[in-house]
Amino acid sequence: MLRLGGPGAVVSFPLLHMVESGALQQYAERVEFRLWQNPDQLRVLLAKNELDYSAAPVNLPALMAGRGQPVRLLNVSVWGIIWLVSRDPQVKGFADLAGKEVVLPFQRDLPAILVDELLLSHGLKPGRDLTLRPVRDGQDAQALLLAGRADHALLVEPAVSLLLWRNRSQGGAPLYRVQSLESAWRQAFPQQAELPQAGLMSSPQRAEDGELARAVDAAYAESARWCSAHPRACAELVHRHLPHLPVEALEESIRVTRLESVSASAARGPLEALFGLIAKRHPQAIGGALPPASFYGP
Repeated sequence: MLRLGGPGAVVSFPLLHMVESGALQQYAERVEFRLWQNPDQLRVLLAKNELDYSAAPVNLPALMAGRGQPVRLLNVSVWGIIWLVSRDPQVKGFADLAGKEVVLPFQRDLPAILVDELLLSHGLKPGRDLTLRPVRDGQDAQALLLAGRADHALLVEPAVSLLLWRNRSQGGAPLYRVQSLESAWRQAFPQQAELPQAGLMSSPQRAEDGELARAVDAAYAESARWCSAHPRACAELVHRHLPHLPVEALEESIRVTRLESVSASAARGPLEALFGLIAKRHPQAIGGALPPASFYGP
């Protein structure tokens, strides 16, 4: 049996297609997908050897490698999933957040680090120039916006598409998908415009199985291309596995997300640029050092 895992986000959608299409049937009689809710849960699943490969934010395998665990990053597939959402039509981008209160449903993970770096590039220091209001998760952030108790939020897909779909369904006051962090990052850091955010990693137990890793990476890339080319069919497939997410919101999420699988070895330059930036101010997020060459798979 081969055990795949991931969050309820676009980075996991190719894994669900791999399960349904039998993409790895020559390597395993059964292929299963396990949903996890946050990176802490993923770390526990990996520590208990309950997953073989998982979608993950790119800094998590880097953190594990920095702590001496023989994990590998197989690919980067998601390059833009964080969006600024606002009720104010005058807010056109991150630079317009001065003096605002912004709901933030992630505090310690990669999105929070990226948001922090981006705000500082605009001369905006949280607590001085704007207020970041922490909430438990994306559902709490959506509830505040839908109830009119918050005007601005930073959300990760598919939470953005789900929020906008719910707001339209309820006939609420307009909410706007303002700017992706990816596009804002390109403007702020033109020298390192690519922003690798999530991909597929191997567990410590599977790290040395190069043949299987290459097969998993190739199958993932093919399924990612299928999802991008067939957003409606992909949304319907995902809905069968995650029925709490409506097809319309899933389809929109796929359409607005840059889902492009690139092997980690080919994306090493952008990854090391990102890890280097993180290391300057948040070294604990990548285990205190850049990953070794062997980290970059498949």
